[in-house]
Amino acid sequence: MTFARIARRAALAAVWIAALAAAPAWSQSAWRPEKAVEIIVPTAAAGINDQMARLMQKILQEQKLTPVPVVVMNKAGGNQTLALVYLNQHPLDPHYLLYATATVFTNQLAGLTKLHYSDLTPLALFLVDHSVITVKADSPVKNMRDLVDRLKTDPESIAFGMVSRGGPNHLALSQAVRSAGLDPRKLKVVVFKTNAESMTATIGGHIHAVVSSVSAAMPQVQAGNTRMLAIAAPQRQAGAVANVPTLREQGIDANGIANWRAVFGVKGISPAHVAYWEETLARMAETDEWKGRLAATNLAGHFLRSKDFAKYLDTEYNHTKVTMADLGLVK
Repeated sequence: MTFARIARRAALAAVWIAALAAAPAWSQSAWRPEKAVEIIVPTAAAGINDQMARLMQKILQEQKLTPVPVVVMNKAGGNQTLALVYLNQHPLDPHYLLYATATVFTNQLAGLTKLHYSDLTPLALFLVDHSVITVKADSPVKNMRDLVDRLKTDPESIAFGMVSRGGPNHLALSQAVRSAGLDPRKLKVVVFKTNAESMTATIGGHIHAVVSSVSAAMPQVQAGNTRMLAIAAPQRQAGAVANVPTLREQGIDANGIANWRAVFGVKGISPAHVAYWEETLARMAETDEWKGRLAATNLAGHFLRSKDFAKYLDTEYNHTKVTMADLGLVK
């Protein structure tokens, strides 16, 4: 073999190695989907979780991020148990993904399901929907200091509307109240079927405040009917809530219990499966369509890959458990 030929082959090998190193992680893994992928949604069609899952489906297919079809499978009921049972009927199969929220924590801690988050494989965290405390636009309660002072005088003087006891919004309020030196079990909580109903009740003067997600609160805030006192987030958020102070900025040492949204796989899938999905989902989360939907619905994008997401889950689970125990909700 001539020196020129050896040099040429060496150069080609170097190019190939460089290309491989620069390629996405999923292209280096030994696995790609071989059949249709199912995104399992534990709630009914048309809700926000279903909408986001279907947006995932749309982007994955239209952007050709997966080589196979993607379908959304709604498995509502049983406090999300039906979806989890369905997922676990496909052991070690990376073609089944679960779109889940923080209710994975609360349902297990409340004894509504035996499934622990460690029984799943965390693939990617997408977004965090922080809780906000909202009052009527002309409410005499101007800030969290006013609110806490009223609660110290009479814990039942403020009626808080929300959609569930023990959910992320209730827990965020309870954490804040406990941090202010008050007993969250003495609060007056009114549960509504929807956030829209609770907002209407606030505007009508039937209750004093609502604790909800930013996305649920924003329509009435933008209409001038309500205003936000505080956001339960570690730091100021961007966008439409940039002027809303955090609890900590108002002297309350609480970050809130976030309603995160994420994707899991079945327990025990291989590192190659995890590598493929975290890279593919990362690319999806960088698309203009995904970012545009988050901005339009006032959702805070917060992407974490598998390992960092697993650490996040451990921290959030502990915070959730402590707060639920404080309310007497842990079974």
